[in-house]
Amino acid sequence: MILKKKEYEYLCVNINYNIMSFSDLFDSEFKTRNKGHFSAIVRVAIADGDLSTEEKQFLDKLKTRLEISDAEYEEILENPLKYPINPPVLHTQRLERLYDLSRMVYADHILGPKQKEILIKFTLALGFTPGNVSYIVDKAFSLLMLNVDLDTFLYEMQHMNK
Repeated sequence: MILKKKEYEYLCVNINYNIMSFSDLFDSEFKTRNKGHFSAIVRVAIADGDLSTEEKQFLDKLKTRLEISDAEYEEILENPLKYPINPPVLHTQRLERLYDLSRMVYADHILGPKQKEILIKFTLALGFTPGNVSYIVDKAFSLLMLNVDLDTFLYEMQHMNK
């Protein structure tokens, strides 16, 4: 279709081009992913029917870490199904999230004796194979006891069967 000059000028003047910058797109995608991640963790935390005090404290800390606003936090707690679960596709990204979650569970000692149990739930929510989850969590905790950094954690987790 060929536009006449007047039609083209009209379109150029009257169409509002709202082009999102690349950084806005990245920020938006990052925030959406964090909301989905947080929502998945809330689903795991309330799967048994109620939210314990320890789990609530953990979610409060995670909210800050994932840059979830107070309004978004309340919205997700009320309806965690609103945001889809979006575990990372890449194994490395899943391990990075596992590292963050493991560090928070381990370092804060908020969950006390429930640490392993809750981390197993979170590891399943990240998409790890149920048959390997206990082994993965044990390995994650053993690495955290050694106070390893992210790169070491990733390397050791990727090579734990060798």
